[in-house]
Amino acid sequence: MSSSSSSAQDRTEGTLDDAKGRVKGAVGNLTGDKKQQGEGMLDQAKGAVKQGVADAKDKLNDMKDKASNQ
Repeated sequence: MSSSSSSAQDRTEGTLDDAKGRVKGAVGNLTGDKKQQGEGMLDQAKGAVKQGVADAKDKLNDMKDKASNQ
């Protein structure tokens, strides 16, 4: 798997985790379920981390490409 597809996969997974977390959090808020609210917050945080990893991979690949072109 290439680095760009790896970062795209991380970004996609991050987006899905974030969306799943938002849904869980909303359901938890509606039902008053603190555990589900917490799980939603955790899923959103996992999504943000995965998206951050994807951003870092993209920046490293850009730096590698610039270095190889010099």
